[in-house]
Amino acid sequence: MAFLTKLTKASSLARAGLSRCMSHVPENTVYGGPKPQTPDQRVTLNLLKQKYRKGEPITVVTAYDYPSAVHLDTAGIDICLVGDSASMVVHGHDTTLPISLEEMLVHCRAVARGAKRPLLLGDLPFGTYEANTGQAVDTAVRVLKEGAMDAIKLEGGSPSRITAAKAIVEAGIAVMGHVGLTPQAISVLGGFRPQGKNVCSAVKVVETAMALQEAGCFSVVLECVPAPVAAAATAALQIPTIGIGAGPFCSGQVLVYHDLLGMLQHPHHAKVTPKFCKQYTRVGDVINKALLEYKEEVTNGSFPGPSHTPYKMNAEDLNGFFKELDKLGLDKAASAVTAAAEKMNTAQKPDPQKSQSD
Repeated sequence: MAFLTKLTKASSLARAGLSRCMSHVPENTVYGGPKPQTPDQRVTLNLLKQKYRKGEPITVVTAYDYPSAVHLDTAGIDICLVGDSASMVVHGHDTTLPISLEEMLVHCRAVARGAKRPLLLGDLPFGTYEANTGQAVDTAVRVLKEGAMDAIKLEGGSPSRITAAKAIVEAGIAVMGHVGLTPQAISVLGGFRPQGKNVCSAVKVVETAMALQEAGCFSVVLECVPAPVAAAATAALQIPTIGIGAGPFCSGQVLVYHDLLGMLQHPHHAKVTPKFCKQYTRVGDVINKALLEYKEEVTNGSFPGPSHTPYKMNAEDLNGFFKELDKLGLDKAASAVTAAAEKMNTAQKPDPQKSQSD
């Protein structure tokens, strides 16, 4: 009887322990679902909705590779956008048009390996979704399945783009829209020109944003429009607006990684630096300085010195190596071994005069 009592207590404790172990499982999900969101866990659409309802600004930065993704992850950025701007800042093109879907997928996969917390958003590149809704859905599916993204972004607000956005949403994929200056449309816009500067254009920006919301988009980017136009669109919508060159009245902001870090001037920016780009630092200057110092030290022979030559042979092996080379008739190589060993020993010995002065 005492044994059964102990067994019953043990079973109760086990159940309690199991309950504690599974306490992270939401009660209202069928298969358990994701863990509750905490500041250290993945950003989801639900978390973004919560921020939006609370009036908390949403942060978005582009990333194109593993290192940049890790930096965004460490900084706690909300959304990591794998933008088609990679065409310019990574591949060196004048516009975003040349980059292919295959190239974008490579960038997406690299970013997904580095960014564990942000929502991962992949751009649909030019020429991969305009033909029909079937092409748009197929491309979006590839960005999620092969690129490991959480959602996609597409540009424009023409009827065909609205239809494409709606079809992608109905396929079960979250979509962010993009209005105002849409870089993929520079052929019809006449270049990288701000939009919404007259009444007709301003109304079109607001109406297009509303149409994208109606199509099911969870958010809309407003690029290069006057602040009052962005404020109007933000007030008219019930989803977050993400501004870039659109003033401070949006629900969040996005900048290109290379721009905000001052890493370099890509082909377009070398000619016209966008007025909305704030450089929070000048990483490019730091990189250039480091490369020049490296070149100088390699040239004058100061690098690598003893502190960066860590791998050594003991005296016995060194002597044996010398003899084997000598047996092989490699006199020059054997002499090089002796000279290198003597030079490293001399370099590692402390300077007596310096020791006395210390």
